[in-house]
Amino acid sequence: MVLVALAIRLAVMVFLLPEQFEPAQPPQPAHWRFGFEAGRIAYSIVEGRGFSSPLYTNTGPTAWMTPVYPYIVAAAFKIFGVYTKAAAIALLSFNALLSALVCVVVFLIARFSFGDRAATWSGWGWAFCPYGIYFPVERIWETWLATLILCLLFLITLHLENEDRWLYWAGFGALWGLGSLTSPAMLSVLPFLAVWVIYRRHKLKRRWFFVNSVAALAFIVVVVPWFVRNYRVFHRFIPFRDGMGLVLRLGTKGKSDYWATYELGPWHNAAEWNEFLQLGELGYMDRKKQQAVEFIRANPGWYVWTAARRAVFIWTGYWSFDREYLKEEPFDPPNIFLCTTLTLLALIGLWRAFKADCPAALPYALVLFSFPLIYCVTSPEVYYRRPIDPFFVILAVVALMPRAGSAGTAPPAAFSGRAKKREAK
Repeated sequence: MVLVALAIRLAVMVFLLPEQFEPAQPPQPAHWRFGFEAGRIAYSIVEGRGFSSPLYTNTGPTAWMTPVYPYIVAAAFKIFGVYTKAAAIALLSFNALLSALVCVVVFLIARFSFGDRAATWSGWGWAFCPYGIYFPVERIWETWLATLILCLLFLITLHLENEDRWLYWAGFGALWGLGSLTSPAMLSVLPFLAVWVIYRRHKLKRRWFFVNSVAALAFIVVVVPWFVRNYRVFHRFIPFRDGMGLVLRLGTKGKSDYWATYELGPWHNAAEWNEFLQLGELGYMDRKKQQAVEFIRANPGWYVWTAARRAVFIWTGYWSFDREYLKEEPFDPPNIFLCTTLTLLALIGLWRAFKADCPAALPYALVLFSFPLIYCVTSPEVYYRRPIDPFFVILAVVALMPRAGSAGTAPPAAFSGRAKKREAK
C-alpha cells in the first residue's frame, strides 16, 4: 500500500512542481508560493535571523506559526539550497512519504475498530484517495505531518483503556506535544478523546488519574520550551501561536462573498500590510481581534449564519454556484461531489458502527465533529479538513461493506459488541 501510494503521489508531483515557482504578485516576495509563511520563516532561520519574518520583509521575531514544520523547511534549505528546485522536490517528496505512511496507520486503526477486511480496503482506499494524493504535492505545508501524527494519536488512544505502563502514557503525551507544535488545530480533539479514555478506564475500574497525569506532564515538558521562548521574545504569554485575532477577523465580512476573505489580512491588501508594519505583529493581531469582536457583536445574526455556511463548506466543499465565484474556483463542482459523497458515506459508516454497538464509534464521532469547529468560527481553507480525511475513508469503507450476516461474509470485528452479547446469551 505504502509503495503504491508513494509512487502515485510522486508521479503527480512531477506535474505540480512548477506551481512552487509561480511568479509572485507585489508586495509578495519572489518564491512566496514556495512554502508561504513557513518558507519565509525558514529563510530567516537559514539567514541567521532566527524564527522571524513570516511575510514579505524582515519584521522581526514571530509566533505566526509553531516551530516544527518551519524548521523542517529550514533543514531542506540548508541541505539543498534556499528556494531551489532540489529543496522543493525534497519537501514535496517528504510530504508524499508522510501521506503514504498514513496507509499503515489507517490499516491498523481500521483493523482494531472494524476487522481485517475493513483494514485492507481502508488502507487501499487511502492510497487512492484524491485528497491524499493531490494536496501533499501541491502545497509545502505542515498538513501531512499533522495528519500522520493525528492518526497515530488516535490509534494509541484506542489502546489506552487497557494500558497501564507509565512510559507508554508518557510517550502518548509527548506525541501530543509534538503534534501541537506542528499544528495546534489538532488540540481541538484532545479534550474529547481524553474524556473518552478516562470514562472507559473508569468503567473498567482501572486507574486513570495517575496515567493521565503522566501524559499531561510529558505534554507540558515538550511544549513549555516554546512557551518560554515566546515569553522571552514578546514579554507576553503566547502558548502556541499569536494569530487568533487575525483568523477571527478573517471570519468577518469582507469585500467578496468568498469562504476566505483574504483582503482583511496583510497578504493582498496594501493598507493591511502597512498596518502590520506600523503596529508590529502582536499589535496587529490585537487590533484584528478587537475589530473581529466588534463586528461579531454588531452582526451576530450574520456571523451565526456564516459559521453555518462554513460548516457546510467543510463537510461538502460547497460555498456558492455563483458564476463569478466559479471563475475563481472552477474545480468546485467535482470537488463538491467527491467531498459530499465521502462525507455521506462516512456518516452512514458511523451510524452503522453505533448501531452495532462498536466501542470505537464514539472516538470517530468525536474527531469528525470536534476538529472542524475552530474553522467554523474563524475561516476555512480547502486543505484544513485534510488531517481527518483518513477517518472519513475508514468510515466510508464501513458504509460500503456488506452487512454482517450477508451471504459469504463474516461479521466485521468492530461489530463484535452485540455479537459477543448474543454469544454470551
